[in-house]
Amino acid sequence: MGFFSGVSHIVFDAGIMSWDVLLTLLNLIRRERQVGHVAPEGHPGYGGHWPEFRPPKEGDSRCSCPAINAMANHGIISRSGREISFAELNHHIRATYNFSPSFCSFVPHFAAWMLKKSYSKDTFDLEELDVHNGIEHDASIVRLDTALQPDQSVKHVPFIEELLTVSTIKDKDGNDIITAKDLSRILGKRRAVARAVNKEFSLSFFHKLFGSTNASTLITVFGGRVDDLRDILLHERIPEGWESRIRQRHGLTLMNFNMTILAVEFGVREKDWAEVAQEEVGQSGATTD
Repeated sequence: MGFFSGVSHIVFDAGIMSWDVLLTLLNLIRRERQVGHVAPEGHPGYGGHWPEFRPPKEGDSRCSCPAINAMANHGIISRSGREISFAELNHHIRATYNFSPSFCSFVPHFAAWMLKKSYSKDTFDLEELDVHNGIEHDASIVRLDTALQPDQSVKHVPFIEELLTVSTIKDKDGNDIITAKDLSRILGKRRAVARAVNKEFSLSFFHKLFGSTNASTLITVFGGRVDDLRDILLHERIPEGWESRIRQRHGLTLMNFNMTILAVEFGVREKDWAEVAQEEVGQSGATTD
């Protein structure tokens, strides 16, 4: 069973990557989506009109991903965050944020595999996605580490407020914009400080890439615009009138996304923050033993 399961994963991944290459090439020749028509007609968000925002109630399920939580808060997926099908997540991530079909198939399939569930038959609650060192990882730029805050749906406001101040450029309309270099810098700081203050800290290269993937969403789908990110990160709310900054006809492919992810990851300089990390240790009273 294990052998055949492994082979099926290899075949699936190869199929996803082949599909993704094709979509990347098609994006080069097909006309981009027009402003106001990024979300499909008939889907929430078409024309920038989103369903009513309602914060979660007691007993609702949320996870560490602000973009997924925002879909629940707007009723795009179950407002309770419970009993969501993997196929449903696939469809709504694509329609809401204009990720490619290949990306939107790969991620829920990976989540189902991680949770040891059937993609086609089972459902999940959002909090289940936060299996530590599954998709969720230490050194987040918006959450404390699991060892310090086991409930990863709880955002750490000081981290978010600092993130919203790191932008180094403005667009032609004067909006503050976060860049890949800005993300690399704050990721370096988060990793250095987390490594110093969290005695249970762990961060494999695989999870470093997950961290850079999550961060890269901020400058691709959200275009790095600080005003929009304030709503998404602090309130997990989609701004009225907002639509994905990804205009490609077939959405943001894994191939194109990976170019941004690698630029962010290879720009991280954790050692530059060693002194700051030791200051944080002193302030928190933690030890690195």
